[in-house]
Order: sequence, then structure tokens, then C-alpha cells
Amino acid sequence: MKTAMFVAALMAAAPAFAQGTAAPAPAPAAPAPAPASDAKFNLDTPLQDIVADEKGKAVIEKHFPGMIALPEYEMFKAISLTQLQPYSNGKITDEMLAATAKDLAEIK
Repeated sequence: MKTAMFVAALMAAAPAFAQGTAAPAPAPAAPAPAPASDAKFNLDTPLQDIVADEKGKAVIEKHFPGMIALPEYEMFKAISLTQLQPYSNGKITDEMLAATAKDLAEIK
């Protein structure tokens, strides 16, 4: 899967996602919190849909600074954070996703 390999290489090289010197092997993904029924976005929403909304874009920039400015963003913008996490070499942690999910759930 060419895109998956590219995303993995991208995430490994993106300094904006560095969370220390060495990332441990990713643990099995924890189930995402159930989205609130009136929430506009959740972790399964494609990134491009979240970023198209001013408040959604602010949440992504808060938790993943520089992600949407990457030239490679065009290649992975159609997938969700949940789908992107396994290709991030541990750079997108369950904790990061939980914090992002909380903020996304506040957008109505």
C-alpha cells in the first residue's frame, strides 16, 4: 500500500510530532470515546472535513502543530486520525487522540 508507506515515512520525519527521543512501539489502539450525538466531528472524521471548519482546524493545530502545513498533507487528508495513527510510528499516541477527541466533541 503505497500511501500507507508514504504516511509512515512522513510521520517518522515530521518534527512537529516528535514526543521525545525515541517512541516506543505503538500499543494496540484504545477504543475511541463514543462521539456525542450532537458532536460535529470525531476521530473517524476525515481530516479534510475537520480542517474545513474553523474550530476543527484550531483543534488539529492545537494537538498536531504543523500537520496541515506539511506538503504531504494532501496525500493523507482524506483519512481520519484513527486511520492515520497506525502509520505514525508511535508519534500519534492514544493520549493525543483522547485529548483531540475531547476537543472535537465540543464542536457542535
